[in-house]
Amino acid sequence: MTHIAMVNVPIVSHVLPGLEVIRELVARGHRVTYATDPARADLVKGAGAELMPCTSVLPFAGNSWPDDPIAAASLFLDDAVQTLPQLRAAYSRDPADLYLYDVGAYAARALAEAQGRPLLQLSPTFVAWQGYEEDVAAHLRRLPGADAYQERFGRWLAECGATTTDVDAFSGLPHRVLALIPRAMQPNAERVDGDRVTFVGPCYGPAQDRWTRPVDAERVLLISLGTAYNHRPEFYRSCLAAFGDLPGWHVVLQIGRHTEVSELGPIPANVEVHSWVPQRAILAEADAFVTHAGMGGSSEGLAAGVPMIAVPQGAEQFMNADRLVELGVARRLDTQAATPDALRAALQTLVTDADVAHRLRVLKAEARAEGGTQRAADLIEGLLG
Repeated sequence: MTHIAMVNVPIVSHVLPGLEVIRELVARGHRVTYATDPARADLVKGAGAELMPCTSVLPFAGNSWPDDPIAAASLFLDDAVQTLPQLRAAYSRDPADLYLYDVGAYAARALAEAQGRPLLQLSPTFVAWQGYEEDVAAHLRRLPGADAYQERFGRWLAECGATTTDVDAFSGLPHRVLALIPRAMQPNAERVDGDRVTFVGPCYGPAQDRWTRPVDAERVLLISLGTAYNHRPEFYRSCLAAFGDLPGWHVVLQIGRHTEVSELGPIPANVEVHSWVPQRAILAEADAFVTHAGMGGSSEGLAAGVPMIAVPQGAEQFMNADRLVELGVARRLDTQAATPDALRAALQTLVTDADVAHRLRVLKAEARAEGGTQRAADLIEGLLG
């Protein structure tokens, strides 16, 4: 039985995009171990994989992510430093025939290189393109603390057994990547190395959750800021003021685990509020989507053919929001500009624009044609010979 190992950080938006690929590999008869924090044991075991407990120091439980990009990057390096010994203990006597790993799981690449084993990155977000260093990375290196971060990363690489000891080469574009996103969401897609990167699109399985559209709802609006950077009660109140009692509209508002309903004030009759919702199931019925423009939500919105109001909150969400606007299927409103009047105007513009509807139909078809879960599993098996 072939042993495939997946190594991932325990952030939900990093685990979910590739979970159906793991399920498919297990169904095809492979032994799949999954190294991540025990907090994600239910997701891992639900996909049929064998959990390799690997405690993480990332602040995923308290949702306390820093806004500073160097501080955020340092957290992932901290996690790699303490994760690698755990991976060695788990896989030294039971090495995988192939290592799959998330873009944030640096320790996985170090381990695979030290063992001389093949590895493949499963990217839940966009990848680097030719010119990325000048377009993005050079700016990051000028930020306070960047030099110290690069130096610390270099020292770790020199000591950890990896064969790639240049920081930029190690943390940049790997030799082989499956991008689990629609190619349309990739910035500068024409400058991506096709010999290294294959876009397979969102990897979904059969729908597990159901959501029933209310019989009196002429149109449905979903509002969600995802699983991080989502304690935004003031923004949610603006949404209630914008869309509450809007004739013909039924609104589903997801507020996450860190916001209390009591922080929102009066809830209009046409709004239902939840800490979590079956997003894909609702998008299948939705007519519009207010999203933080995380890659998962953006991809799901495109796959469902739903126009979006993008309100980015952090990390790569600002670039994703701009990309959705470039594609002609969204309006971007930064948080401070997302007033009730601006939100309502953006919604009315999007749902009455025939060009937006046409673009969404085209992009939805393109995303489905990329192959998804089955193609991803086929490509992974191809690396096994």
